[in-house]
Amino acid sequence: MESQTAYKILFTDYPDVVNVEQMCNMLGGICNKTAYKLLKSNKIKSFIVGRRYRIPKLNILEYLELIDKSTA
Repeated sequence: MESQTAYKILFTDYPDVVNVEQMCNMLGGICNKTAYKLLKSNKIKSFIVGRRYRIPKLNILEYLELIDKSTA
């Protein structure tokens, strides 16, 4: 799927940068423990503001392999 199309169609109810709880919901309701494992292993790229993870929605789409990392 083209990256711009996927970005516009999927997860429209979420902001461009989400927190861990929102990411869990986006990934089908995974638990926090699994979410933190994905973040700490860098399978989903994120950044930390203060003590909280922030995850760009684009990185979640890349993890789900819905968009190509080279075209993002």
